[in-house]
Amino acid sequence: MDSDFRQAYLLHRRPYRDSQVMLNMLVEGVGQLSMLARIKGKRALRQNASLQPFTCLLVRYAGKYDLKYLNDFEIQSPPMMFKGTDLYCAFYLNELSHRIIPVNEPLDHVFCLYQEHLKQLYDIGNTMAIVSHEQQLKKAENSEQIEGILRNYEFQLLHELGVGIEFDYDAFGAPIEEANYYQFVREVGFCPSDDIQRSFSGQTLLAIAHGEYSSLISRRQAKALSRYLLKPLLGNKPLKSRELFQPR
Repeated sequence: MDSDFRQAYLLHRRPYRDSQVMLNMLVEGVGQLSMLARIKGKRALRQNASLQPFTCLLVRYAGKYDLKYLNDFEIQSPPMMFKGTDLYCAFYLNELSHRIIPVNEPLDHVFCLYQEHLKQLYDIGNTMAIVSHEQQLKKAENSEQIEGILRNYEFQLLHELGVGIEFDYDAFGAPIEEANYYQFVREVGFCPSDDIQRSFSGQTLLAIAHGEYSSLISRRQAKALSRYLLKPLLGNKPLKSRELFQPR
């Protein structure tokens, strides 16, 4: 059965056999799909140039079973040209999405969630490219914004996958109190705690709930918590994109 044209982003591609490539596409209103595409003939060069990450495509595919066949595609909007750290972050969004979004499981909103955060990363990169030398002093502020984009995407994606957590209510349904401390218990939530050293402050949890990462503590604790929550979904295979952030 053929689909109508839908917006999609390429998350991952690899050679398959002969002139075919295996694609993992994040498709609007559908979720992640695996597709086979045949790249050959006079159009091969143009097709390869178009089938790149960070490019919004219009795709039409067919197939009744898990593996689909890409029948036709075209560029919907120009590719987002990332550079430096922004490029590493965009690769991270792709790899994380490819790894934890189930294939062939209907997820209506993950496409819009991915697109929204990818565009936010791109907009920050464009802003930094045009600012004056004096404004480069705001680089630290932009780094905070980038971390916020990544954490917001991780937590919202986990919510879409049904394994998200509430940051503004504790495990018993009571509102998080700014002055209190809470320990996170998997599959339960945040429980009030007197162990300040091993707990999250209510102030930090409420900051995360509102997507506010100006505090170094909130950024560090949000990153540690997101890695803890993502670990069961990622398994023991590390994310290659994280290696790009390591000092060389």
